[in-house]
Amino acid sequence: MSYEKFAYTYDRLMNNMPYEDWLRFAKESFDRFGLQPAVIADLGCGTGNLTIPLAVAGYQMTGIDLSEDMLAVAEQKAADHKSPLRGGAIRWVQQDLREWDLGEPVDAAISFCDSLNYLLEEEDIEDAFRQTFEGLKPGGLFLFDVHTPEQLFAYAESQPFFLNEEDVAYIWTSELDEERVQIEHDLTIFVKESGNKDVFRRIDEIHQQRAYPLDWLHQMLLAAGFSEVHVAADFTWDKPTRLTERAFFIAKK
Repeated sequence: MSYEKFAYTYDRLMNNMPYEDWLRFAKESFDRFGLQPAVIADLGCGTGNLTIPLAVAGYQMTGIDLSEDMLAVAEQKAADHKSPLRGGAIRWVQQDLREWDLGEPVDAAISFCDSLNYLLEEEDIEDAFRQTFEGLKPGGLFLFDVHTPEQLFAYAESQPFFLNEEDVAYIWTSELDEERVQIEHDLTIFVKESGNKDVFRRIDEIHQQRAYPLDWLHQMLLAAGFSEVHVAADFTWDKPTRLTERAFFIAKK
């Protein structure tokens, strides 16, 4: 995952993402499945856009990400946050989703914003599921979302994408490997340098995601040891259809 240079412009480009919907879905999941978690791990936490508000809401949070720069941005955001972190100070940990280990189990683990789509091999998914099962207390919940295969085909059909605003612009093209249902996003981003209205910094990024059949993900969660697996569609509690863009999984240990 190539987020190092991207980390410092990530929030500017992602400010329209439905973070409130992810937070709502997490809290609804806890209520629906009778869990009142105290300690939560946010896997693939990025710059903390979900970790920090959950800490403000009173949960004891650990944000886990592979990118040191993403974690540095997240830590600074938490330090600058105006609302008190009712859950206490957030622990930021640089670890791989396939190998994460906090030393003691947590009540719940979340991995939103299609983080698991960045795992490009089936064994990577299997490792992440097994590790998350091991990292949860009995009765704990694993909540995550993924782009569906249909969504990656839609990206390929709709590209290229463009943004042209006063302080940032990008050109985004995508190429899909249909057999693997794996997409490569090639982004060229131009960000205005602070203090100089005429100078833009260029950032080149390549990101790859792979989508897996939802039935296979369901089976792998059961194989990892989870006793219950539920699947929902697009921030609702409806079952996924062929039009579903983002599938949500709730797995119980």
